[in-house]
Amino acid sequence: MIFMMDKIWFPISLTLWVATISSILVLFSGVTIGYVLARHDFRGKGLAELLVSLPLVLPPTVIGYILVILIGRNGFLGQMIFDVLGKGIMFTWQAAVIAAYTVSLPLMVYTAKAAIEAVDREIEYAAYILGKSELETALQITLPLAKKGILAGLILSFARAVGEFGATLMLAGNIPGKTNTMSISIYSAFQAGNNELAEVLVLILVFISLLTIALTGRFVGKLEV
Repeated sequence: MIFMMDKIWFPISLTLWVATISSILVLFSGVTIGYVLARHDFRGKGLAELLVSLPLVLPPTVIGYILVILIGRNGFLGQMIFDVLGKGIMFTWQAAVIAAYTVSLPLMVYTAKAAIEAVDREIEYAAYILGKSELETALQITLPLAKKGILAGLILSFARAVGEFGATLMLAGNIPGKTNTMSISIYSAFQAGNNELAEVLVLILVFISLLTIALTGRFVGKLEV
C-alpha cells in the first residue's frame, strides 16, 4: 500500500483540482445561461437549449472528438489559444478542465433554470416597480431565492467532473504524472493487470461520490429560502 501512495495521490489531487476549477467556471457560466433561458424569449432559443443539452446525450468520446477538432493545433479555438499563449493546451491539465466543464455544464444550466423558473415573477415585478434594474433584481432577489437549486446543480456538476473519463482521455490523454485523473488511472491499472491499485482507486472514487450525494442533501436541506 505504501508503495502505491505516489500512484494514488497524484490522480486524487489532479481529479479534485480539475473538478474544482471546472465547477467554478460552470457556476458562473451555467447560472448565467440558466437565467437567460428561464427569463428571456429570443430567436434561436430552442437551438440554444438543444446545443446546451447535447453533452447529456452524446457519448463522452464523441464530445472529446469534437473538442479535439475545436481545440487541437489546427482547430479554430486551438489556433487562437496558440496565438495567445504560444503553445497548445491539448494533453495538459487545462484540457482536462475543458473536458470536465463541457460534460458538466448542462447539469448546472438545467438545474439553475428550473430553480429560477420556480421564483415567483410577481416578486421580480415588484422590484422593477421600486426602481431596481434587471441585474440588481437578479443578483439581490432571484438568485438568492433560487440558491437551493443552484447549489444542487453545482454539487452535481462537481460529481460529474470527478467521474469524467471519455472526453478527458480524448483531449488530455493518459500521461502519468501529468493528465492521469482517477478514472483514467483506474482504466490504466485494470489494463495493466494491477487490480490492487484499480480497486483502491475505485473505492476512493465511490467514497467521493457518496460524500458528494450526502453533502447535496445536507446543505440543500439546511438552506432557507
